[in-house]
Amino acid sequence: MHLLTIGLNHQTAPIEVREKAAFGPESVQEALTDLTQSAGVSEATILSTCNRTEIYCGQEKQSRDNIVSWLCAHSGLTRSDLGESLYQFPNEEAVKHAFRVASGLDSMVLGEPQILGQMKNAFQTAASVGATGKVLNRLFQHTFNVAKQVRTDTSIGENAVSVAYTGVNLARRIFSSLADQNVLLIGAGETIELVARHLKQNQVKHIIIANRSVDKARALSLEIGSEAISLAQIPSRLHEADIIVTSTASTLPILGKGAIEAALKKRKHSPMFILDLAVPRDVEAEVSQLKDAYLYTVDDLRTMVDENREMRLRAAEEAENIIDFQVVKFMRWMRSLDSVPAIRSFREGMNELKQVELERAHRKLGKGADPAEVLEQFARDLTNKMAHHPSQVLRQADIEGDASIILAAQKLFNL
Repeated sequence: MHLLTIGLNHQTAPIEVREKAAFGPESVQEALTDLTQSAGVSEATILSTCNRTEIYCGQEKQSRDNIVSWLCAHSGLTRSDLGESLYQFPNEEAVKHAFRVASGLDSMVLGEPQILGQMKNAFQTAASVGATGKVLNRLFQHTFNVAKQVRTDTSIGENAVSVAYTGVNLARRIFSSLADQNVLLIGAGETIELVARHLKQNQVKHIIIANRSVDKARALSLEIGSEAISLAQIPSRLHEADIIVTSTASTLPILGKGAIEAALKKRKHSPMFILDLAVPRDVEAEVSQLKDAYLYTVDDLRTMVDENREMRLRAAEEAENIIDFQVVKFMRWMRSLDSVPAIRSFREGMNELKQVELERAHRKLGKGADPAEVLEQFARDLTNKMAHHPSQVLRQADIEGDASIILAAQKLFNL
């Protein structure tokens, strides 16, 4: 059995190509069935995310062209369209690639954990339609164990490397629990959306989203289960916020020192954590002078992000060492599969010899022969038949001067 992985990702293909090559959740099962029936593939798993599409295959005879042709037919892309976007990893390289992907070493954000869940879902889908077998089952279970070891034994996932995630982590340091805090998000763009999702993952119950377009704020609020208000309503609600995160395209500050100072008085100087992710800034710099206001800008976070990225890079080096060791371990198992047919055939042959001699012995016993003599003859005949063919091969090897067969026999039979 051969392993082969063919795919494309954010590093090799533009989004226009990735979109066409992607498999939607509703089409994966049918695609797997078609792939294993029509492309000379014994086993298959399809991993399709916004950043990558990869086909993991088990083949009796390794062939790339039939899989590429199948992918072109599915996606409507030509081989020319795919160009240099496609990569292929055979056998050992396929194993290493799977381990690296699951561990977050091949992701756009180094060490991100979401890809492991996506790989698990991809494997479960393939297994549910019978598209996997002995090899891919073993590969993916080993892959998940390696990813777990990397997470446990290195700090690859411990340090935030996005501004949004770093900001939420910073808030967690200031407040013992985010779940009980009131959060005001100002803006409704991509950055605020990411912050909102991170906050929901931390079980924050009350989030207010303020935006110039209330409809846009409402669309995001409905998605995460929060409240939407207009920018004009901020002054009357500001004092409710324990945490403020702002990221708008405004050319002028949204929050001034006076507004924050008034809110702090209403809060009886209970601290406010303010995260300004906008450029130009949404919060006047003078706010940092207020005793109970903890103001951080995007530059403050970028310094932390850069430091964290360096730590992840060092952790990635440790992860690569773990992966290299585990690849060797998996390939040792893969190579052992080559001996399985020979072992099975050998055992079947020995069982046939045993059965023939047993039947002969039973016939003699049925005729009243001495059991001791029958047993001795059974052992002698079985031994002679088992040794006959190997003895012939060894004699011929001696005549021909083939020392390799003699040495192999000595190792095989512990001579």
